[in-house]
Amino acid sequence: MSTIKFIYFDAANTLIHKPELWKKINEVLTKYGHTVNAAELKKKHKFTSEKIKFPDNTSKDFYNIFNKELLSALGVNSNEEILNDIYNACTYLPWQKFDDVTFLKEIELPIGIISNFNSSLKEKINNIISVPFSEFIISEDVTVAKPDPGIFEFAINKIGLPPEEILFIGDSIFLDIEPAKKIGMKAYLIDRDNVYPTYQDRISSLEELKHLI
Repeated sequence: MSTIKFIYFDAANTLIHKPELWKKINEVLTKYGHTVNAAELKKKHKFTSEKIKFPDNTSKDFYNIFNKELLSALGVNSNEEILNDIYNACTYLPWQKFDDVTFLKEIELPIGIISNFNSSLKEKINNIISVPFSEFIISEDVTVAKPDPGIFEFAINKIGLPPEEILFIGDSIFLDIEPAKKIGMKAYLIDRDNVYPTYQDRISSLEELKHLI
C-alpha cells in the first residue's frame, strides 16, 4: 500500500507547455537555411534548459542567451537577426495543458505546485487546468528557486507532512528530481519525449501515477 499522501508538480513543461514552440523555432531555422529534426530540437532544448536556469521573470536578453546556446547545441551559428526572429516568433505563444493532465481529476490525493515562475502562474494554471490545487509554491513569492532545497523545504513545511509521504513530479532531473530526492521526497521524472529512456524513476505519462499512489 502506498504511503503517499500529497503530490506536488512542477508547472512549465510538466503540466503546461507551448505546443507551437517547436514549429515556430523550426520555421525560423528553415528561413535561414537550416534543417533540424523535431525530436533533436526538443532534446537539445531540454539539455539547454538543464544548463541555463530560467529566472522568475524572463527578458529578451535572457532568451537571446538561451537561444544562442540552443543554436550552438544544434550546430547553428547565431547572429542578432536570427535571435530576434526566434524571440519574436516564440515569446508570446499561448500556454496549454498537456493532454494527460486530465488524469489529475482521478487522483483522490491533494495536489500542489512547486515552480520557478513569477506570480502570474496561479492565475495561468487556474485558467488552463480545471483541477483544484491546494498549494502554489512559486519561486518569485517565496524568494528561493529550484534547485535550491529551500523551496522544497518550504513546500514540505507548508503541508506539514514528512517528505517520504510526498511525491514530486517534474520534467528536469537537475532542477526537480535530484533536489527533491535529496531532502527525502519521492520524485519521478515526467519524460514524454523519451529524452532519458534509461533513467530509473521515470514516467512517460501522468496516467502512470496510478501505479505510484
